[in-house]
Amino acid sequence: MKRVSMQDVRKTDYYYEEAIKTLLTNIKFAGKDVKTILLTSCYPNEGKSDITFSLAREMAASGKRVLLLDTDMRKSTYALRFRVAESVSGLSQFLSGQIGIADLLYSTNYENLDIIFAGPSVPNPSALLGEGIFSTLLKKLREHYDYIFVDTPPVGTIIDAAIVAQKCDGAVLVVESEAVSHKVAKKAIAQIEKSGCRTLGAVLNKVDMKKDKYYSRYSGKYAAYYEKMKEDQNEN
Repeated sequence: MKRVSMQDVRKTDYYYEEAIKTLLTNIKFAGKDVKTILLTSCYPNEGKSDITFSLAREMAASGKRVLLLDTDMRKSTYALRFRVAESVSGLSQFLSGQIGIADLLYSTNYENLDIIFAGPSVPNPSALLGEGIFSTLLKKLREHYDYIFVDTPPVGTIIDAAIVAQKCDGAVLVVESEAVSHKVAKKAIAQIEKSGCRTLGAVLNKVDMKKDKYYSRYSGKYAAYYEKMKEDQNEN
């Protein structure tokens, strides 16, 4: 298996990290049969890929064998966003018969975390994802990983996510705060469930904590404790 180095340049955020841990706990309690988890959104740029990566990394840090599978063969950003310097192959090349599985999987600098990149953009990703080779790939991957986090294009704009959902155990919908209407979110969930995939829940992302005074007061003391703990760790 080839190896890549990924850099998460995002600033540390107490509230975000705690929310990821809570979401991770909920996923673990979803049942032992829930191994392949799809993450999607209603629209582009709602923060879906950042949350997918954070979940995969945190789950891997807990000792589970984890794979992050990027199926967005229309507009993938993982290599660029996480500053992967190596030249990588991806899912589009595998599904079109250009490479084998040995050239598809990459280990990362995060322990227990492997990744499959989406590969170059293709004109017919939905057709490739609907073929038997993708289903066969997922079945093989399930045998080797405890959890597979599948990043898909937004379900509210194109059909790719619904096709992938047919092959997953559960789905999480990422919703940007104050950017998506209740009606649109319900429609996205209905489309996922229509594919036969169980909806595990939704994540409200990009919440302006300054506007939510109640939550800020409630969690402020924990944030202060967190910062003090980091200072103590740095001193040691």
